Amino acid sequence: MTGELLEGKVVVVTGAGNGIGAEIAKLAAAKGASVVVNDLGVSQSGSGTDSAPAERVAEEIRAAGGRAIPSFHSVAGWDSAHAIIDDAVAAFGRVDAVVNNAGVLRDRMFHKMSEDDWNIVIDVTLSGYFHVSRAAANLFKDQQSGCYIHMSSTSGLIGNFGQVSYGAAKMGVAGLSKCIALDLSRFNVRSNCIAPFAFTRMTGSIPDTPENKHRLDVLQRMTAAKIAPFTVALMADDAADISGQIFAVRNNEIVLFSQPRPIRTAQTSDGWTPESCVETALPAFRPSLYPLDRSSDVFTWDPF
Repeated sequence: MTGELLEGKVVVVTGAGNGIGAEIAKLAAAKGASVVVNDLGVSQSGSGTDSAPAERVAEEIRAAGGRAIPSFHSVAGWDSAHAIIDDAVAAFGRVDAVVNNAGVLRDRMFHKMSEDDWNIVIDVTLSGYFHVSRAAANLFKDQQSGCYIHMSSTSGLIGNFGQVSYGAAKMGVAGLSKCIALDLSRFNVRSNCIAPFAFTRMTGSIPDTPENKHRLDVLQRMTAAKIAPFTVALMADDAADISGQIFAVRNNEIVLFSQPRPIRTAQTSDGWTPESCVETALPAFRPSLYPLDRSSDVFTWDPF
């Protein structure tokens, strides 16, 4: 393998046994990093375990001349998430970047969603990101450097049908990342989000119906490998000034997202009553209200 962009760095990638995580792990290794390929080997919905996916990706990296170990601990618990970081330190002596990519999906319309559907998605796709990030935080603080990259989604940043738990988790990831960036900036630690567009086993669950035909056709042209270059770039020393941002990667497009900021205000010297809010404040806001968009309503153009 060749490449000096990440030479000497140690990168932990969760959910790296398949899809986006596997491509990030392989490219990071190709650019010189030692990689911890973490994957519990669960199904898309979070059931079962299997060591084979992480083993396979780690072996691919080693066969190409890179450095990698598999890690089979769950992100969803405090102790097991710390064990992932311990694996990295035991094998390679340090950690320089954490890519929070693990996720599970339980798509349900909200009125049909069970408590279990909610909990398993939040436990992995939001709490898991906290657990792994927290496990690395003191290492980053002590070495006065570190990089977090968290996979968000337009299912949360914009919205989607049938994805209340996933959307809530992924919107929460954006808040998690921003506040980590603020808290750890004094230690030269950075934290960013990427909302990836790619056809993986997660998006492969979209029903193949006439209504979804164009959406699936578009998604199938966007491969997991397209997410890896920008993710790896954010780990590089030349990206040390990039923190607290939300990006998307969509085939050959890289998108910088806006973040919530005030767009209109209404005020009165007399104070508000419910009636005056209805009569004055809400009419003032209506021209600037956001519609109930889905991701596909905002990204209306075919990917480049």
